[in-house]
Amino acid sequence: MSYDVAVIGLGRIGLPLALAFADQGLRVLGIDNAQDRLGAIRDGRMPFREPEADEVLQRVQAAGRFELSERASDAAQADHVVITLGTPTFSHIEIDLSDIRSVLDDLLPHLRADHAVHLRSTIAPGTTEFVAGYLEKHLDLRVGEDVFVAHVPERIAAGRFFEEAKSLPCIIGGVGERSGEVAADLFAKLGAPIVQTTPVQAELAKIWTNILRYANFALPNLLMMDCEQYDANVFEVIDLINRDYPRGGIALPGFTAGTCLRKDFAFSEERSNAPGMLLAVSRVNEGVPLFLVQGIKRRLGSLRDKRVAVLGLAFKAGTDDERDSLAHKLIRLLERELADVAVHDPLVDTPTQSLQDAVLDADAIVVATNHPEFCSPATLRLIAEGAKRDALVVDPWNAWGAAQVFAHTDELLALVGTGAGA
Repeated sequence: MSYDVAVIGLGRIGLPLALAFADQGLRVLGIDNAQDRLGAIRDGRMPFREPEADEVLQRVQAAGRFELSERASDAAQADHVVITLGTPTFSHIEIDLSDIRSVLDDLLPHLRADHAVHLRSTIAPGTTEFVAGYLEKHLDLRVGEDVFVAHVPERIAAGRFFEEAKSLPCIIGGVGERSGEVAADLFAKLGAPIVQTTPVQAELAKIWTNILRYANFALPNLLMMDCEQYDANVFEVIDLINRDYPRGGIALPGFTAGTCLRKDFAFSEERSNAPGMLLAVSRVNEGVPLFLVQGIKRRLGSLRDKRVAVLGLAFKAGTDDERDSLAHKLIRLLERELADVAVHDPLVDTPTQSLQDAVLDADAIVVATNHPEFCSPATLRLIAEGAKRDALVVDPWNAWGAAQVFAHTDELLALVGTGAGA
């Protein structure tokens, strides 16, 4: 059997990509070693939430254009091999290439002339050239002439793959001009405009796309902490900064997390010309859970045996993705204060309590994820009815528009208005 493209790694990057290729008429082999994930896909079920993906999966399976394997070596049956494995770090300042290298070792005995290897996940600067050199070191083939290597970074937001895959510019950094052309032949089928560049510039563009967002979100988070120090309202200060001012634009505070934003700064920090700068940004964003816990203690006193409801486990609104979510850090910090923590999230796979049970008799409620399900006056009324009468609500996201990070339920109801619709 031969395929047009093999996608190694069927996670949140790889699986939607594989389905999109198959939906464009390509013969696709999806490869992963997670048996539960493969089982779900074989049953026609997405193993995670992605709008439109369920329909596409069923469509391409019915057409016989999408098959599965658990052996990386089977990818050599395809003309194009797309690697979507994550690149973790050993620490904040050392990149771990072992997963990518392991896949390359599996492929080496099977690669032939005209094969193309495309790196899709976020990687550190120089990784694409490393992969090209590694292949040349072990094969009697020249990259850019006999085989082709490129970095094609994925910049699509969680939950928006089928919307953005065909609209966001597709950056391609090929090792040699021909590698870029080969990668473009494949990825142009998704319909997005192609932008050719060098491998290292493609790597830097992806990393700094995420670093920009991570740093931008640190500013309102630090401002939130400063406002607490000076007894000021962060939402009112942000409004003063932004209102009708052409050089405003500061974002709102919240939990800034997820695997891309939390990890990608390390790819720059490893060889940074300003060591520590991005670590300082990280410390701000990572410090938000502790800031909220300390704020609760200032208002309620000791949290020992206090019941605290945490609303949301996902790192981002509207997704079931818990990877690197700061909600888990918040829960651990609360537990270290000997609080009794109850959790509710309507989207994640992790079992949680119902909203009613989570907020029942709660002394404090923390909105850790601004899911749309939480952001209605009806939800606020349910919280007020179920929690203790003077319960403290912690809402760094401004989910109800009350513009209060810390407020008691009666204050919020007065600010939001109990006559608002559900």
